[in-house]
Amino acid sequence: MSFRNWIHTARQLGASDLHVEAGTPLVARVRGELLPVGEAASGPYLAQLGQELLGAAAWAAFKARGSADLSIVVAGTRCRINLYKTIRGLAIAIRLLAPAVGDLRACNLHPDLRKLVSATTGLVIVSGPTGCGKSTTLAALLEEVNASRALNIITLESPLEYVFSNRRSFIRQREIPTHSPSFEQAIVDALRENPDVLVISEMRTPDVMRLTLNAAETGHLVLATMHSANCAEALSRICMAFPAEIQNNIRAQLADSLVGVVCQRLDYLDSVQLRVPRCEVLLASTGAKGTIRSGQFGQITNVIQSGGEDGMWTFDRYQRWIEQQREWTRPPPPAAVPDEREIPKPAARGAPAPQPQAEPADGPIEIPVEEDMDLAELAELARRVEQRTP
Repeated sequence: MSFRNWIHTARQLGASDLHVEAGTPLVARVRGELLPVGEAASGPYLAQLGQELLGAAAWAAFKARGSADLSIVVAGTRCRINLYKTIRGLAIAIRLLAPAVGDLRACNLHPDLRKLVSATTGLVIVSGPTGCGKSTTLAALLEEVNASRALNIITLESPLEYVFSNRRSFIRQREIPTHSPSFEQAIVDALRENPDVLVISEMRTPDVMRLTLNAAETGHLVLATMHSANCAEALSRICMAFPAEIQNNIRAQLADSLVGVVCQRLDYLDSVQLRVPRCEVLLASTGAKGTIRSGQFGQITNVIQSGGEDGMWTFDRYQRWIEQQREWTRPPPPAAVPDEREIPKPAARGAPAPQPQAEPADGPIEIPVEEDMDLAELAELARRVEQRTP
């Protein structure tokens, strides 16, 4: 199968991810489980595919670094792609994204999450394990802002995943390293670009975390994602990323700027045959801020359990809400979106490369006429001559 066929097959199966490696069967993640869905791809074809996807300059950087990220539209589906090297050669991990950006309702999230983006300043963290839908939730929160308020929004992403349309807000999307060499540089630049809302696709390094906290403290609403198993771990990871001598200051800065934390997982509901997010939500109440400032992250769970009236959610409480739900939004079928690049197809062994047909040059047009042609065939030839004659 060609690359386009891989994506089409995965989309038909309802897969969230696709994994390709030279010499091993094609594998898709469907409802959280890995399933073989196709034959192995050859190393030469994957190398050709990688060069076509990345281009000459990025391919050279990939060969030196060993991995590369990009996002493109293939077979009507927007995909986030990571290329990397393994012991068998080139491998590709493909995330199949939703066909359109939806709001909280469209993403089957609780409407209370809208409180997180009702603030004008501060930090909102969306966390969870890999593949739990953090980017989709972040996009849903951004769409809530886009539909309700006229703000200047700057997103910093690596790679760029969802493409937003301006509704009430004006959204400027920047990709790292295409539009800026690093997240650190992009955040510094963004603060000079008059943003109301700053979106950081992932906080990985202490420098990015420090700049994110500074941006949240200086009058901006900042939305960011990170990996963690629960809300307490997300906050602890931020503080523990810094040297011990400044962690007190970081905790104070985090407590003062925090709006809330969402940690989510994806559960499959057999009754509706749909994967839906299950969330833990921490809001920056007085008790939560005091717990963060004192560094007692083990008490965050107790804060969430006692904060139900303030709009906080434990995983168990959110599960009960899911069980009471009767209306779920299913993703629409992907629209026919033109591909951003032509993707190579595997050629048959020994077959010569197809040569483009040359356009006819100016001059006489040769029409083959056979002796046994009847009147209908001659009339058809005459019609073709009239169409091709300027």
